Amino acid sequence: ASFTADPGRKNPETAIVPRTVAGFFRENKELTCDGVPLSEVARAVGTPVYVYSAAAIEESFRRFDRAFAPVSHLVCYAAKANSNLAILKLLASLGAGADVVSGGELRACLVSGFPAERIVFSGVGKTEEEIRQGVAAGILAFNAESEREIEKIDAEAGRQGKKARVALRVNPDIDAKTHPYISTGLARNKFGVDIGRAREIFEHARRFENVAMTGVQAHIGSQILETAPMEETARELVALAKDLAARGFPIETLDVGGGLGVPAGSSRALSQEEYAAALLPHLEGVPFRILIEPGRSIAARAGALVTRVLYIKQNRGRRFVITDAGMNDLLRPPLYGAIHPIESVGAPRGQTVTADVVGPICETSDFLARDAEIPDAAEGDLLAVLDAGAYGFAMSSNYNFRPRAAEVLVEKGSFRTVRRRETFEDLIRPEAG
Repeated sequence: ASFTADPGRKNPETAIVPRTVAGFFRENKELTCDGVPLSEVARAVGTPVYVYSAAAIEESFRRFDRAFAPVSHLVCYAAKANSNLAILKLLASLGAGADVVSGGELRACLVSGFPAERIVFSGVGKTEEEIRQGVAAGILAFNAESEREIEKIDAEAGRQGKKARVALRVNPDIDAKTHPYISTGLARNKFGVDIGRAREIFEHARRFENVAMTGVQAHIGSQILETAPMEETARELVALAKDLAARGFPIETLDVGGGLGVPAGSSRALSQEEYAAALLPHLEGVPFRILIEPGRSIAARAGALVTRVLYIKQNRGRRFVITDAGMNDLLRPPLYGAIHPIESVGAPRGQTVTADVVGPICETSDFLARDAEIPDAAEGDLLAVLDAGAYGFAMSSNYNFRPRAAEVLVEKGSFRTVRRRETFEDLIRPEAG
């Protein structure tokens, strides 16, 4: 295994944490991605740049797939986590399913090689055009979030002369014990329908001639670090699905969601094997195909944001490391308070400092880390913000009229640009008269 410095909060007992064999580790004191020096990538492509390990993505997916081998299953990758087409194509080739939440993601997955029968369409606000696209494609299921949505799917399927498969997303009011912005399974959240109304909604759906109610689904949140909430969700879904099947509904799939966390600091991540071991006792023997949505955990640790230090600044005893990557490049720290490990790309200088790592955006919320123990850095140094393969580039923006970063994929000892850096011309093209 390889090792990396922990960013977090001055705790020497957690200063070293193990990482996967594939991905980011040091060779000859320099940080590499699967043996490719990140400094080499930065010289070729510039900064900021997202760098992804194809081997780490494949390793993570295959571990999920093997862990759930005792049951009929499909591992559905959350396209919203990282929708770069090269990554989508890689996962499609491995046999993954896809969980999409927009018409754009649906099209991206289809052109990347995901068969329609391996795609589920989630989201609380599907437009009529998105429903049209999903029906036309013949997707595995719409994860419907309301009775009105089922009605709209039925109407569109009727217009197309098709029968659409629908799974009902239920809200079990289970606390995932995660950040409130990414908790989705509580009664106060906008997602799904009250699980207590599921049977009533299924019965009402009998009147629709153009939909088949083929599944149930729940997803209670992201960044989950303990199994108990997911076990409780699985138990409730199994009981519901069995009851609905007994009532004559053609239940085919049981989607238990997922949302495994990728923690920093002293928190410990659930492994793919631990996650499966907790859920399998509730799932083995059920006559349904099990869908799981591992979320960020497939791609998160397979990516890093490489950035260059622009300035070192002292202000009333506080140290600021100012980089060319900002909150428009990586939103998670200011949005969720997410903590990302930060390492020097070159050989460490032998000491750490307490500093705020901040970007060039004109907002106080523009930071990559606050009060963090990071490697000492000087102007011109390269830093790597780790665990940034999910919800990094996907949430980036052009705020302050900044072009979005380039993306690079490392495969079998070499790298290639899979999304070029945007230019000023790219930004103004939609406005040109």
